[in-house]
Amino acid sequence: MAKVYGHWNTVNYRESYGLHASSGMLFNHESPRRGLEFVTRKVTYGVARIKAGLDKTLPLGNLDAQRDWGYAADYVEAMWLMLQQDAPDDYVIATGETHSVRELCEVAFGVAGLNMGDHVVLDERFLRPAEVDLLVGNPAKAEATLGWKRKTNFPELVEMMVEADIDLVQRQLS
Repeated sequence: MAKVYGHWNTVNYRESYGLHASSGMLFNHESPRRGLEFVTRKVTYGVARIKAGLDKTLPLGNLDAQRDWGYAADYVEAMWLMLQQDAPDDYVIATGETHSVRELCEVAFGVAGLNMGDHVVLDERFLRPAEVDLLVGNPAKAEATLGWKRKTNFPELVEMMVEADIDLVQRQLS
């Protein structure tokens, strides 16, 4: 609700006071700095802990949920491009493609040389009663108007996150 409020507040101030205020609707923007409460980091950090022998399993909820995951640094570039425009506007920043939690796990465990089937377990505590099965954004306006295009694809993003978490876990063990 707060995100919708922020968007309409931006539109209101832009229209009422002539402010150069753009609104970016950013779909899931991920990086090695993402909080551990988000499924991407839960997976990549979990993989790192399993690789290090600290855990044997990774409990997860709905593996079929699909999200539009992009790299945070790519999205920051889009925000900068919004501010370079002569006129403010509203943009959707997304990759335009979805990947399931299952695919996230397959890629992440693969990066670590592990088989997800040996480690991922369904835990009903992580099933959401009002799960949104599919979230995908349309970045066409940002691509056409801003000249923005994401640079980091999904497998590269997951690999970056897994490698950063493997390094993190190794530092924590030292």
